[in-house]
Order: sequence, then C-alpha cells, then structure tokens
Amino acid sequence: MIASLDPKPSRWLRPAAGIAALVTLSAATGWGVASFAGAASAPDTGKVRAALKLRLPKTPIDAITCKGLGGLCEVASKSTLFYVDRAAKYLVIGRVYDMEARQDLTAARLLALNPDLLAAGAARRTGDDVAPPPQRASVPAKVSLAGLPASGAVTWGPANGPRVVVFSDFHCGYCKKLEGELKAIGARVEERPISIFGAASRQDAKRVICSPRPDVSLHMAYSGLALANPKPCDTSGLDANEAFAKAHGFGGTPVIVRPSDGAVLEGFRPAAALRTFLSGASTVSITKDQPHG
Repeated sequence: MIASLDPKPSRWLRPAAGIAALVTLSAATGWGVASFAGAASAPDTGKVRAALKLRLPKTPIDAITCKGLGGLCEVASKSTLFYVDRAAKYLVIGRVYDMEARQDLTAARLLALNPDLLAAGAARRTGDDVAPPPQRASVPAKVSLAGLPASGAVTWGPANGPRVVVFSDFHCGYCKKLEGELKAIGARVEERPISIFGAASRQDAKRVICSPRPDVSLHMAYSGLALANPKPCDTSGLDANEAFAKAHGFGGTPVIVRPSDGAVLEGFRPAAALRTFLSGASTVSITKDQPHG
C-alpha cells in the first residue's frame, strides 16, 4: 500500500501497472532528489537518517541499509519496513523483488525481523507520520461452508483422517508449510485456492483444478515444480472461493476451517495445534495474529 504524506490525504494511491508508486515527502528541508538508478558513491546513511528524523519525527528508525537495492534505502522501523531514495525525498511502502534472483526481498527481511510477521502484507504502518492502510474486514469466528461448490476444492490426504477445509494460495510460504503439518497429522484436506498474490496465483490454481490429478498437481505447486497447462475446464468453483473469501474478510492465507462447526483459524498452525483444533477441543488459542501470507 502507498500512503500519501500530505497533511490532509484524501485517498490512497494505487500504483500504475509496472510503475512503482511514490509518495513525495516535504521538500522543506532542501534535500536534493536522488535517482533510483543508483549512485556511484556510497550513500551517507547518516544523512538519510537525519532527513527521516526531520520529516518523520514520530517514526522510530532502527536501521538503514542502502546496499543492493538499486538506489533505494531500506528502513527498518520496529517490525516493519519501508523504502526511501538516497536523498530521503521519496518514500515507498511496498515490496521489493529481485527479478533476476526471483526473490521477494521484502518478505525475506520481514521474516528475519519477526518470524511471526504477516509476510504478504509486506509493510504495515510505519509510525504516526504515515497513514495506515485500510483495515481488512474482521474475519468471523465461524463461517458456514454451505453452498461452496465441489469444483472449487482439491481433496487430498487419507480418507479416514480428521477433516479440514483450507483456503490457500500456492504462492504462500505459510500455506506450503501448513501442507507439511497437515500431512503429519494425516488430515483429510479440502483445499480451496484463492488468489491472494494476484494473477500468477490464479493461473496456478487453474492449472491445479483443471489437471487430470488435481491432488498431485497441488503438491507439485507447493514443491515449486512447473505445472503443465491442461485443457480449459470449469473454473467457476475458484470464483466461488474468491467470493466467499471476500465476503468473510479473508485477507491472507492460509485460513483453516473446521467443517464440523465452521470454526475458523487464521494463519499457520503446527501439527499439535491442528490436531487439537480439529478434534473439537476448546484449548486452542484462536488468535488472529498468526503467520500467514
């Protein structure tokens, strides 16, 4: 999300396709404009820190790194990240990808700062100086799964295992991790893909749903193996999953639902907690700050 630092911001700005959206900080300090193409000389992080202290006085600055980011400086503020140019005139709230290495640099750093941080959110509120992103709808403690079509689900695991419904994204690291925990407890999983990470996630969901063996393709997707493009099939079940997720405020993945009563858990859980939850026990802490993508 991109927040305007205008004293009276009227709305959030959305990035144009292929262009990193920027937020202009006040130029009252007289700092010059830096190019995102990078600088020949090493950046002076002390000057960056001084400019940020002046422009964002209420935002704690824990660390500044300007190496290897193509002219940007990464700023760590408690458990969040944001980026500025080397003159600290422009501020970027979002995710930085290394396109050659195909790596989400922001997600990796956030997890290093706080392993339980919601990786997909990438950058939360950076302080009282930056307006917070719109809050996603509150996820209910229970949902009704009635009406969700079978065509939107991939079923896997032992037929006699504890039953669970999972809303997931094949590009979500915590969904992949959850897959392993569900295997460990021998769960019978009804997995319903939703596209938290956009078009690429949707395309992989189609490849899985339309494949001759969706259960096999699902595990291939989580393993990072290339999926074949099967013949087109009915993907209205995926649309139903998306609509259900939106209606119930599922802003991240995984979301775990106990089919016996519709009880909801947001985020990753280890095998022991999953086993307790699926047994119907009331001792599982159903908190909403668990890691998810």
